[in-house]
Amino acid sequence: MTMTTTRDVAAGFDEVAPRYDLMVALNPGYHAHLRAAADALVNSLPQPDVSAQSSPVGLIDLGCGSGASTRAVLQAAQAAGLRCSMVGVDASVGMVEQARAKRWPEDVRFELGQAEESAWSRVLWGIDGPVHGVFAAYLFRNVADRETALAGLFDLIADDGVLVVQEYSVAGSGAWRRMVWSAVCWLAIIPLGWLISRRTRLYRYLWRSVLRFDSIQTFVDRLYSAGFVDVDVCTVPGWQRGILHTFRARKPTASS
Repeated sequence: MTMTTTRDVAAGFDEVAPRYDLMVALNPGYHAHLRAAADALVNSLPQPDVSAQSSPVGLIDLGCGSGASTRAVLQAAQAAGLRCSMVGVDASVGMVEQARAKRWPEDVRFELGQAEESAWSRVLWGIDGPVHGVFAAYLFRNVADRETALAGLFDLIADDGVLVVQEYSVAGSGAWRRMVWSAVCWLAIIPLGWLISRRTRLYRYLWRSVLRFDSIQTFVDRLYSAGFVDVDVCTVPGWQRGILHTFRARKPTASS
């Protein structure tokens, strides 16, 4: 069955949720890449807010999955000596259940939700304090209405706050990278998905969704159009160089 809607994608993640942590653990560099992107988020947080230790830094992990990205952000914050209050959000019931089953500090919790709901997220996700940073790893290629999601996040993030997006992008980068991505999917990821979960629907969707996602410049333009500034992009080493990218953007202060 082809995945065509957000509900289909969430259902695909539900199918593999019990074995998803094992799947990503077999992906060389997966956790290191998450941590590098999480460090980029933490290192860019607004200094006046993070230095006020009387109140925690407000963070959201959007598209948190089973909690690997949440753990990366939490570890990055702890390494920087920051106390944070973090909400992990995901559209997959199965993934949220996997995340909640792990051990977390009391200021970390998980909610069911979609990126397009971010405009109303304070009520939906129970957020009552400022949001200084949002982390979104491997999410935006699954978001149908990216403009709405980014506009909602722009409104949600506090002035001088930061958004970090980690995502695959091969559009406009030449045929070679598209060929590398397809080869890795069909020779490694999809067969491995079958061996681990007896499911391939999600991993075949992963292959297609990356080929269809925005080019780097298109997504950068979306960030600027939503109101973000100081957008920068970097890639990772290894075979994913030029395929996996970290986008970092800042919400300007009202006086900027």
